[in-house]
Amino acid sequence: MKKNVLIISTSPRKKGNSDILASEFEKGALESGHQIKKINLYDKTINFCKGCLVCQSTKKCIIKDDASDIVEEMLHNDVIVFATPIYFYEMCGQMKTLLDRTNPLFPSDYSFTDIYLLATAADNSKNSMDGAIKGLQGWVDCFEKTNLKGVVKGLGADIAGTIRNFPDTLKESFNLGKNL
Repeated sequence: MKKNVLIISTSPRKKGNSDILASEFEKGALESGHQIKKINLYDKTINFCKGCLVCQSTKKCIIKDDASDIVEEMLHNDVIVFATPIYFYEMCGQMKTLLDRTNPLFPSDYSFTDIYLLATAADNSKNSMDGAIKGLQGWVDCFEKTNLKGVVKGLGADIAGTIRNFPDTLKESFNLGKNL
């Protein structure tokens, strides 16, 4: 079954390591015939959630910035893929800020069921991404129909582009997209 897939590359760095993993996932998903839309946050304005909870009754955020359009995109896709660099053993701030702004999705009839995480870190420890995985899992747990289906850990990738030195990680991301 062909799926609608939204890839959100959250890195503030253009063509960074996590964005390269996102592109590999995209290639795999396209090869299998899925519909893909990719959004990069590096050129978006996303403000912090104010916690007013107006969105719980209106299903719309009162803040007018790029997050509203992204949240609307998320609503109508079967699969959402988040790509993030790891900062201090956690997802980058841009990703966390976006997740906080998805509160309008909670009372909505959202379509997404499958969530994927593509993460890169300078650190080589397999545990270096546990905080990001736990943070995303907390978000996933708020959406009853949703599951964290897969994680790619791009370890040892510090300087932009060094993830290309890890062909097995690139292939893992490609195959995850191909086998949705």
